[in-house]
Parts: sequence; C-alpha cells; structure tokens
Amino acid sequence: MYIKKEIQDIISEAFHSANFNFKPSSLYDPIKYMMDLGGKRIRPLLTLMSCEMFGGCIEEALAPAMGLELFHNFTLLHDDIMDQAPIRRGKETVFKKWNTNSAILSGDTLFVMAYELVTKTTPALLPQVLELFNDTARKVCEGQQYDMDYETRSDISIPDYILMIRLKTAVLISCSLKLGAIIAKAPAEEADLIYEFGENLGLAFQLQDDYLDVFGEVDKFGKEIGNDIVTNKKTFLYLKAFELASGDSLELITSHYREKSLSAPVKVQTITEIYRKLQIDVMTRSLIDEYFGKALEIIARINIPDERKQMLLEVAAQMVDRES
Repeated sequence: MYIKKEIQDIISEAFHSANFNFKPSSLYDPIKYMMDLGGKRIRPLLTLMSCEMFGGCIEEALAPAMGLELFHNFTLLHDDIMDQAPIRRGKETVFKKWNTNSAILSGDTLFVMAYELVTKTTPALLPQVLELFNDTARKVCEGQQYDMDYETRSDISIPDYILMIRLKTAVLISCSLKLGAIIAKAPAEEADLIYEFGENLGLAFQLQDDYLDVFGEVDKFGKEIGNDIVTNKKTFLYLKAFELASGDSLELITSHYREKSLSAPVKVQTITEIYRKLQIDVMTRSLIDEYFGKALEIIARINIPDERKQMLLEVAAQMVDRES
C-alpha cells in the first residue's frame, strides 16, 4: 500500500504536469492561476485513498480524481464572485485579479475540463461514474442556490442550513470517496457506506470551515476572517446565536444583519463577541464532533481490515481538526 505522502506526491506531480497553457490566454490564464494556488487537494486524495482501501489501482483513479479537483475549483471560482470574496488561499481571487466576466467564462471552461478528466475511466465503469458525477454536480448547484436564497430569507432553520451544506459541500466529499470505491470495483453496499461516511465527514468539515471563518486566524485560514458575517451568511453559528440570544444581544444581531452601511470590522467584532458570550464556538465544536462520530460509526461497518482504513481515518480526523 502507498503511504499518504506518496499519494499526495502522485497528485502534486499530476497537477504540476497538467497543461493549462492554451489560447486565448485571457481565458486560460485565470484557470492556471486558480490551479496554481494549490490548496489541500483533499478530494483527489480521498478518491485515491478510497480506491486503494478497497483494493483498486490508484493509477486508474488518478484522472477522474483530478477531474473532481477541477470541478471543486470551478465551484470556488464562481462562489467567490457570488460572495464577493477578495481572498482565496491567501491570494487575490480570480474575479478581483481579472474581472467578473473573465472569472465566469474561465469557470465554465474549468467545468468542461473537469468533465473530460472524470470520463477518463474504464468504459465498463463509465455509466456508474457519470451517474455519480452528474448527480453530484447538480446537487452542488442546488446547494449554492439555497445558500444565495438564505441570504434574503428570515425563516431559515438549522435543519435548512444542514441541508444546504450537505448539498453544497458534503456530497462532493461523498462523491470523491465513492468514485474511488467504484473504480476499485467495491461491492455496491460498501460503496454506498463510504458515500454515507463522506456525507457526515463533509458536514463536519464544512462546520469547521464556518467555525474558522469566525474564530480562525487569517494567516492560517487563507481567507478573510469574518466574511460570512459581513455577507450575512446564515451559518449554524448565526442561526444558533439567533435562537439563543435575547435582550441587547438579539437586538444587535438583528440590526447588524439588517444594516448594510455598517463598517465590516465593527460588524465582525460585535457579532463575534456575541457568539463568544453565548458559547456558540463551543456548540459548533460539539456539532462537528457529533457528525464526525457518525462518520466513524459508518466506516466501522465496512468489511475491510482496520489497518486498510487507518490512513483514511487519519486524514478524516485532520479535516475536522484543522486551522486552515
């Protein structure tokens, strides 16, 4: 079996060797810039680790795994436009460095390139792979639409939010793991279990991201701290605070999320102080642990020796206990 570092090196080399230098350069330069930002490349790592865990050949999973990473970056590129986010992975976002129209078109092209790579699989497995990828891509778009809808609605519940992040974030992590299982020709019931494991891991992962957006450090997080607050994102933190707040705290949350002219630093500082006062940070960590616990229960049901699961479990733990 490969060790984690060896799999990461295979992924890094594959992207280093990938050619994004096509014409017109005004279309492909933003793509190359986005991909050169790197990131953790968790999704292809999960695909290759899942494939190996189920006894498959990771070389056969490499192109589809790269396709999922391109698709993920396509979603980030468009997300940054919708969120008006100025920083991604510690660097200027594509729409800020170029312009919105360039970012949209380069994102569309990135999606096509992702599709080309995902389809580079064994012909006999292609129907399963495409069914999984198409379902995932549609659900990610549904999740993004819910995310945008929630910004202007005042009736969002915590279950509504969990549904949104399940679609927007968790299903791509599930897809990454199940893709590896499919390519390894794992039994259908075990491929379904690894998908379910990924859903719960993905929920914990996104909740950690939301936590870091408020309580992280910008140098480690790689994005602007407090952007969810500034853009009125109704995250679990906001929804739980709104549920628990009373008196002055409730009035401040309500007014700060309604007032558009308020300076960003003041808004972030005020809402963060309320979160700490209500112990929203502690509650968020508790929910992260709950979803991660469910993930561990599910993977335990997969009929594979524990030593074959160990590397994936270590990566999963790092995903929900990270600072960036």
